[in-house]
Amino acid sequence: METLDIKGFPVETHIAGSGPPLLYLHAEQYFEQARPHLNALARNWRVIAPRHPGYGAASAANDLRSVDDLAYLYLDLLDELRLDNVVLVGASLGGWIALEMCVRNRARLAKLILVSSVGVKFSGREERDFADIFYMPDIEAFPMLFADWQRHAPNYAALSPGQLEALARERHMLAHYGWRPYLHNPGLKRWLHRVDLPTLVLWGEADGFAKPSYGQSLASALPAAELTVIRGAGHYPEIEQSQAVIRAIDAFVHR
Repeated sequence: METLDIKGFPVETHIAGSGPPLLYLHAEQYFEQARPHLNALARNWRVIAPRHPGYGAASAANDLRSVDDLAYLYLDLLDELRLDNVVLVGASLGGWIALEMCVRNRARLAKLILVSSVGVKFSGREERDFADIFYMPDIEAFPMLFADWQRHAPNYAALSPGQLEALARERHMLAHYGWRPYLHNPGLKRWLHRVDLPTLVLWGEADGFAKPSYGQSLASALPAAELTVIRGAGHYPEIEQSQAVIRAIDAFVHR
C-alpha cells in the first residue's frame, strides 16, 4: 500500500503488477478478503486499487460525503497518474462509483466491469432492490451475501482487535456513503445512456443481497453491456470465485 496525493487529498492505494492499467474500486466490505483477488489480477494487469476515504488507515472521510465525491476523486486520480485506456472494475459499492464516473467523464476509460454493482433503483417506490443488512443479524445476512457463508463469512472469534476494528470501520463507512437513500442515486438511472463503454456485468448466482434479476436489469439498462452469472458465488464473487471472475474479465477485455 502507498499513499497518493490527489489534489491535496491522501488516498491509500494498493498498486501491483506491470501490465495494462486496471483501476479496481472495492466493495463496501471485506477488503482484506479481496486482497488475494487483487494479487491474482496483478499477474496480468497493473492494478491500482484505492481504499475509499474513511476505509483505510491513512484516509479520513473529511468533507467527502457522497458517492459523487468519490467519483470525482477517482477521476482526478486517473488524471494524476496520467492513465489512458483503463479497464475500470467496480465491485458492489465500487460498481456504483464506477457508474457515476462513467456518467461524468469516460475519456480515460476503455472498458467497464461491474461486479454485483449497486447504485441504481429499478423497482417501485415501496420495493427494495437490496436487502437491508443493517437491519439483519449476521446469521441472516451472511447466507444472503455468500454462497458458502460458513467458509467465507468472517469468523469474529478468530480475528484480531485490529481486524475487528477494520470490519467495524467498513460498516460505518458504508452507512456514511450509502445510507440515505439506501445504496442508490435516485437520478442515476436517467443517465445510464451515457455509460457507452463496452461493459461486462458479473453476478453471483447465489446473490441474495442483490439478486441476479437486478444484474439483468442493470445490463439491459446500459448501452453496450452483457451479463455473466458466476456459479458458486453470492454477492462477492471476487472472494468466493476469484479465478472465475478473472477468467471472465480477461476473456471480455481481450475478445
